[in-house]
Amino acid sequence: MSSAKQPDRIASLQMVSGADVNANLGAAAELLEQAAAEGARLAVLPENFAFMGQGEQDVLAVRELEGSGPIQDFLAEQAQRHDLWIVAGTIPLLCDEEEKSRSACLLYNDSGLQVARYDKIHLFDVTVQSGTLEEYRESRTIDGGNEVVVVDTPVGRLGLAVCYDLRFPELFRALASRGAELVALPAAFTAVTGAAHWSTLIRARAIENLCYLITSAQGGRHPSSRETYGHSMIVDPWGVILRELRDGQGLISTELDREQQAATRRAFPVLDHIRLEIP
Repeated sequence: MSSAKQPDRIASLQMVSGADVNANLGAAAELLEQAAAEGARLAVLPENFAFMGQGEQDVLAVRELEGSGPIQDFLAEQAQRHDLWIVAGTIPLLCDEEEKSRSACLLYNDSGLQVARYDKIHLFDVTVQSGTLEEYRESRTIDGGNEVVVVDTPVGRLGLAVCYDLRFPELFRALASRGAELVALPAAFTAVTGAAHWSTLIRARAIENLCYLITSAQGGRHPSSRETYGHSMIVDPWGVILRELRDGQGLISTELDREQQAATRRAFPVLDHIRLEIP
């Protein structure tokens, strides 16, 4: 008696990272082990999972050269140990500008090899009114990327985006046009902007592109006193929130129904009805 193939399981990991890289990696290791124990084939870590310092300049001290460094060694070892594909949130990689880094989202396969890299394109240069004034200027220390990244994985064709990218639907349309069936979005949304827009934007990007959205967030009050929104979510192509974790460290996981996604795209072929192209 033959058994039907089960849908693929993915996991979203939520953290409350600080400035101690070793402590953050230890927390990530616990979550990755749990994800593997739950049968996940792919796990997504949040933005800045390995380091969130007191100030913008602090991150420069932990920059790594692509392919070399303790954070990347950790990721490769974890992927191989757990037979797990890992979307490695973001880590700071050296770039041509001496006082900046690239906010790089690396993808590791289950053999521990880095198979893709996406550098965050849209940088969070905003002022947030929240009783007190919060100013963010990522462009002071981050050199923005410019490449759209989609890659084949065992759980489907995966697009990569990071945090503030969520507000730019043209990026997600570009991912869908390159065949993305699911999009991983590591993030560290502020508490204020998250409460206002997070869920709406995630569901909109999923609905517009008939994609799964796997968001992995920072969620809590950090040692720097910064507060992030959390609410990591896995949303299906119809905009249904399948799993959600409000705050604190933990994980959510679910199985993807790719056959249902394909059926939805056939019955509701919005991606075939596009008439306008943004120059």
